[in-house]
Amino acid sequence: MDFTGGEIYLSSFDPKSYLASFCSLGSGRDDILTFRLRKCFETFGPGGIKGDVLVDIGTGPSIYHLLSACESFPHIIATDFTDSNRQQLERWLKREQGTFDWSEIVKIVCDLEGKRDNWEEKENKLRSRIHNVLKCDVTKSNPLDPAEIPLADCLITALCLETACRDIDAYFCSLKNITTLLKPGGYLVLIGVLGDSFYKVGEKTFFCLPLDEQTVRNAVTDAGYSIKDLEVYYISDQASCAHITDTYANIFLVAQKNET
Repeated sequence: MDFTGGEIYLSSFDPKSYLASFCSLGSGRDDILTFRLRKCFETFGPGGIKGDVLVDIGTGPSIYHLLSACESFPHIIATDFTDSNRQQLERWLKREQGTFDWSEIVKIVCDLEGKRDNWEEKENKLRSRIHNVLKCDVTKSNPLDPAEIPLADCLITALCLETACRDIDAYFCSLKNITTLLKPGGYLVLIGVLGDSFYKVGEKTFFCLPLDEQTVRNAVTDAGYSIKDLEVYYISDQASCAHITDTYANIFLVAQKNET
């Protein structure tokens, strides 16, 4: 399908429908969400990546990928291009009525941490550690312009670049753009999808850039990183999600920005 430009996201993206389809347990995607949560726990849990400032590129309306990170980073900056996504996240931060119920997802993370009974405390900790929700455009050389922030100790980006980039060249370029926000020696955590050409949110279909593992590896090393961990999760029952996406696998990658 044709590339979905930013103006379509601003006018037509429905964060509530997105969360219902892609972040709800029982929607046929439990194994995919569990894979991502497990890898985030392995990455940010005991003995994992720690620091002061974490910047999340393309947060969307989601928080699941930050639940483990909030134990290791006291300052989290969330970002997204789409106004409705940032507004939805702000509503959750303010505990407004009618926002998405993350409790079952949070309980899975607390199980991984051995603290299932502390799920409300976990939500509150994450809220307290998200200090900013900023506009972001990964196609710009300074993705957060005009905002100014300190260089991050860690960047995380989940399911963002493949939806924001119209071709492989743009993907390589956008990865270099966000890397300018990271300290030398800092870490990139990338969560993505492979082989995905579209995803549906409600009745609206959005473009996704089909990627394979080698292309992601090449883009990350080309942007000046050394890959430290990479795992591909192949989806066993693609047919169950075929009505909303055609991805065949998820990829989870951790890389360290080269010092020079």
